[in-house]
Amino acid sequence: MEVVLKYFDDFSPTQVSQLEQLGDLYKTWNEQINVISRKDIEALYEKHILHSLTIAAVADFDPGTRIVDIGTGGGFPGIPLAIFYPDVEFMLVDSIGKKIKVVNEVAAAIGLKNVKTHHGRVEELKNKTFDFAVSRAVAPLGELWKWVHFQLRKGQKSEELPNGLICLKGGDLTKEIEESGLKDIVRAWDVASIFPEPYFEEKYVIYVPKM
Repeated sequence: MEVVLKYFDDFSPTQVSQLEQLGDLYKTWNEQINVISRKDIEALYEKHILHSLTIAAVADFDPGTRIVDIGTGGGFPGIPLAIFYPDVEFMLVDSIGKKIKVVNEVAAAIGLKNVKTHHGRVEELKNKTFDFAVSRAVAPLGELWKWVHFQLRKGQKSEELPNGLICLKGGDLTKEIEESGLKDIVRAWDVASIFPEPYFEEKYVIYVPKM
């Protein structure tokens, strides 16, 4: 928890309480349903929660913004972002039912009112539109964009960025970005320049605007 508060000092008491509860909740649920690698659970706040909040460091979402989290797994980046932005609507999507069960249970336990879930694929949400899509290490950039771009609506619900896709990725992304066909419009941030911790070296935030 300390590593999160090191970089964010404006949480309300409710938000601090919600964040504090995540540690025990994920340890408990992870013993039943493995949604986080066993070696990472002790570093939950750095490797999962703070990493998820990188998105909050590059985009300050307006109240009422609608965001879809593609392949949320155990709720990352969606759950930390939903705590950070209580006035933003989140739809957390995953094709694995047991992972969505964990997301629902965690969200209910900490009293998140701005999270809904969908058990299935994001492409199935044909009657839904969103301002932003977010994801973490789910699929190549080109595939993510193919899945979700038609569900993103044009506009600007963040002071910093027009609506679009924001994803967290690691490693050398040169080939992936080249093959995506999006090279000319992609923006990238080095996570280690935002949160200077060794874990975040070679991790990036990738952004594609809805044109």
